[in-house]
Amino acid sequence: MRGGSLRSRGVAALEGGRCAQRGDRTTAQRPSCSSAPLSPLSEAPPSPPSARKRKGPRPKHVPQRMCVACRGHDAKRGLYRIVRSPEGEVAPDPTGRRNGRGAYLCGQGACWEKALASGLLARALNVEIDTETLDRLRRYAATLPLETSTAAGTAPILARTEGEHR
Repeated sequence: MRGGSLRSRGVAALEGGRCAQRGDRTTAQRPSCSSAPLSPLSEAPPSPPSARKRKGPRPKHVPQRMCVACRGHDAKRGLYRIVRSPEGEVAPDPTGRRNGRGAYLCGQGACWEKALASGLLARALNVEIDTETLDRLRRYAATLPLETSTAAGTAPILARTEGEHR
């Protein structure tokens, strides 16, 4: 506060008008400043170095991706990737390694229909998808083991073998 001391204005001051926690002037309205002295930084004794070490091998990192239709997260290997190549061609990517911008869809038939019909896939890939390509993607989706139940959204995605559509 400017213009006089804090005591002359009827406001209690702490440790010479300074807040012990912030270092700025304090007023009675500021609840974060207290008159209690600060405790030392090392309240708890440091733990021994052996207690901080993990036991066993480090867990392997599993990349996570999001379905463009239902926005559900899953492991990258558990989703189907659709890629827009640098030439502008939109095609399924069974390996998950083709060059280009990719979008992921989960194993639910409703997500595939929603993504293809409403233009969510086109928006995710930043490209206009023609009807011929949409039909080709629908035929590809028909060959996949997709879940059709509405309650399937809570169940884990069907287990797939390593060589099947990946």
